[in-house]
Amino acid sequence: MKRTSRISRRIASPLCAAVVLAVPALTSASLANADDGPGPLGVTVAAAATSQSVRVGPLFPADRRSTLIGGHHCTASVVHSPNRNLIVTAAHCLDSDQDFVFVPGYRDGKAPYGVWTVHRKFLPDGWRKEQDEDSDVAFGIIGYQQGKGVEDVVGGNRFATRTATGATAVTVFGYPSSQEVPVSCTNRPTAHSRTQQRIDCPSLSGGTSGSPWVNGDGQVVGVLGGHEEGGDTDDISYSVVLGAEAAELYKDAAADP
Repeated sequence: MKRTSRISRRIASPLCAAVVLAVPALTSASLANADDGPGPLGVTVAAAATSQSVRVGPLFPADRRSTLIGGHHCTASVVHSPNRNLIVTAAHCLDSDQDFVFVPGYRDGKAPYGVWTVHRKFLPDGWRKEQDEDSDVAFGIIGYQQGKGVEDVVGGNRFATRTATGATAVTVFGYPSSQEVPVSCTNRPTAHSRTQQRIDCPSLSGGTSGSPWVNGDGQVVGVLGGHEEGGDTDDISYSVVLGAEAAELYKDAAADP
């Protein structure tokens, strides 16, 4: 599972900043047309700093605030909310008594948009009571800085539930624990089960749990996690199908001041 991989990778190479990706050979089938996204499909690359990628950042234990390199363990992203202070990630990323900070747009030890404290966590009952893989999504309330919410600084994507799996291609943005820059991959999700969806993208290794799946309309339609806490290989990743439970959790978190 990606959670186990995440821990072992961070210990093995805490200061590794190189981006080494297994990129499959391109075929005509892997070239995306305009309706499927920027293309090519199913290829993982180092993500450029764009208005989309800076809304994504790694999660760090709060005691790593002053020494960020090598300390991140999961990925999260800013989603739109009335209070402009909300991130989404996987429930297994926030399920501890530990305090966390979120660093949007993080690169090579630098925090160009600040280091933001996670003040409160929202985990669904299905995860808190049973660690149900169909409930592996969570929200964090982020503290304000100088009167601004994190969404005021980097923007936020819409959190969208009840969308059809695979209706469009999505782009996954995430931070492998063995690297200090984000990666991205665009592909079309497919159904794994009624409650789980999957995506074929190489090199989404430990640390990418919580990564948003963003469609062409700027909507988060998946969060890397769910089945096997995101998958037991680096090349196939999963997400909960975002339905009624995720919608209710978002409603509760978005209403929190």
